[in-house]
Parts: sequence; C-alpha cells; structure tokens
Amino acid sequence: MKIAIMGAMPEEVAPILESLDDVVEVNYAKNKYFKAKYKDIDVVVAYSKIGKVFSTLTASTMLQMFACDMLLFTGVAGAVNSKLQIGDLVVASKLAQHDLDITIFGHPHGYVPEGSVYVESDRDLTALSKIVASEMGIDVKEGIIATGDQFIASEERKGFIAETFKADALEMEGASVAVVCDALGVPFFILRSISDSADMDAGFNFEEFVESSAKVSAKFLMKMIDKLAGA
Repeated sequence: MKIAIMGAMPEEVAPILESLDDVVEVNYAKNKYFKAKYKDIDVVVAYSKIGKVFSTLTASTMLQMFACDMLLFTGVAGAVNSKLQIGDLVVASKLAQHDLDITIFGHPHGYVPEGSVYVESDRDLTALSKIVASEMGIDVKEGIIATGDQFIASEERKGFIAETFKADALEMEGASVAVVCDALGVPFFILRSISDSADMDAGFNFEEFVESSAKVSAKFLMKMIDKLAGA
C-alpha cells in the first residue's frame, strides 16, 4: 500500500512530516514531494500550493508518477454553515466547484458537460474516519465542501455558495483533487479543520488560526493512517 498525503500549504503537511521516517525529497514539476515510511506503509507527502490548478497537478503526479493507491488530504477551510466553529473537523461527503459557472447554457452552477456538480468521497474511508473519531472522543462532522479559486470574504457570496451547493465549508483545492481521484479510480478522503467561522472576518482569522487548525486536522489524519497500517 502506498498512500498520498496532501495539503495546500507547508503548514498543513509539516505536522505529518514530523511523524515519518526515512524521508527523501524529490523535486518534480516545480514542486517538492517527500517519499517516506510510516510504520510498514509507504507514503508520499506534498503540499500543492494554493488553488485548483496546482492541486490538480500535484494530485495527478502523486497518483501517476508515484503510483499511490489512495489520497488523503489534510488542511483548513472556512465555514459557511453557522453551526461550525473554529477547530471543528469536517469530512467531505462530496465536493463541488463553486466558481464553475456555465449557467448561461442552461446548466446548474458547478456543472461541466460530461461531468457532474458533485464528486462523492470514498465511503470506506469516511466510515473509517467515524471509527477514529469515536475512539478519540471527538465530534467530526460530515458535510459538503465547495471549492473555488477565490478566497471568499463577502458575506453575500458565502450565502450564495451555502444556498446553491448546500455547502458547509469553503476552500480552494478539494474538489479539483476529487475530480482527479475520481477520474483515475483512486479512493480519496478530504479532511478540513475550520480556521474561520461564518460570522467572523475571514482575512483576520485565516492568518491567526491556520497553523493551529492545520495541526488538528493532521493529528486526526495520522490516527486514520494508524488504522490503515493495522495499528
């Protein structure tokens, strides 16, 4: 088994790298990939940089060049569901691209011909996350994540995305990673820790809470990998 572990920013994968052995850095396509061992499992870790284009490139490379069998994504997101608070963990049940708009041709928001509005996450990995959450004694919420190449600070835009996609959280990479994994038939799991909530100023809180929220997400992900390793 070889697992791809991915984030968008260095802060999101740094806690993961601290847990690994035999780390070897590989430079490819203007990015860094870290081949390593965790117990008896081969892992490849990378941060894509922000946005759908970079995350698509990174996910494709991890699955095709490094031949990973599954992809786990860890990172932070902003809440658009008022019930979510800073530090809450959200597992993506499905993901959509909120900035994909060809509605002028009669299609719904987020839809592209020969595609779909939503991509569903792997059910087995989602079920495993619920077991891990129970054992850790924490509440992990399952919800819809909306992705776009925009950092959304407008309350009006947040409301539109929440209503249109029934979204719980916003970020900038998940749906594009989901499209790649779905196309290649690779199971994936996307976990986000809430770094700013719906009723707070997004710019201020993102800067203040991103590092601590990323650690929360990474810790949970490593517990999942323990389960996959048979620990």
